[in-house]
Amino acid sequence: MPSNPIKRWQPGDSIVLRGVWRHKVWWACSATIVQDTPDLIAIYWRAGTPNRVPDHRPLPQDLLTNNISLVAHKWVGTDVLMLVTPGAAHAVNVMWETGQTKLRCWYIDLQDPLRRTGIGFDSMDHLLDVDISPDRSEWHWKDEDEFEQAVKLGVYSPEEAGAIRLEGERVIRILQQNGSPFCDGWERWSPPPEWEIPCLPVGWDT
Repeated sequence: MPSNPIKRWQPGDSIVLRGVWRHKVWWACSATIVQDTPDLIAIYWRAGTPNRVPDHRPLPQDLLTNNISLVAHKWVGTDVLMLVTPGAAHAVNVMWETGQTKLRCWYIDLQDPLRRTGIGFDSMDHLLDVDISPDRSEWHWKDEDEFEQAVKLGVYSPEEAGAIRLEGERVIRILQQNGSPFCDGWERWSPPPEWEIPCLPVGWDT
C-alpha cells in the first residue's frame, strides 16, 4: 500500500517549535512557516514572539534529572530565520538585529532532526553550537564546556558526542565551500509586512 503523503505547511502558517527531551517539553516558541518542501524547511520568528522557557538557564545536570519548570517569556534581541534540510541534525539560523536588515550572525544549532507534529515541529538542542560572523569569514564553537560536561555526566555517550561534533564539522565544511544554504541569499530575505507575531495555541504543551 502507498504510504500516506506528508502534510506540509504552507507559507504564512503559524506553528509551534518545541524542544522535547525524554518526552518532556523543554521550550516552545510560536513561529511562521516560510517554506516547507522536500529540500528545505524554513521557519521565521521575530523579537517579541511569545515562548516558554525554563525558569533558569538549563545545565547539563538538568538533562539527567529532566526536572524543569517553564515560564512565559518573549524572544528578544534578534529576528530569526531557521533553515533546516529535512533529516539533518542541525539548523542554520540567520539572525538579524531586531527590526533591521543588519545581519548579526549565522548560528548553527546542532540538534535532533525535526519531527513533524500536529502543531509544528519538535527537536532538541545538543548544547554544542557554531557561531559564524555576518560575512561568514570567521566561525567558532560555542558552549563547548557545557557539551563536554554533558558527556562526562553521561547525557551523551562518547559515540553520540562524536556524531554531534562530526555534524558540526560537516556544516563548517559546507560553510567553507560556500554551499547551500549559505550561498542562497537568505540573508537578504525579509518577511511579508502583513505577517503578525503568532500566539502559542492551546495544546502547545501536549
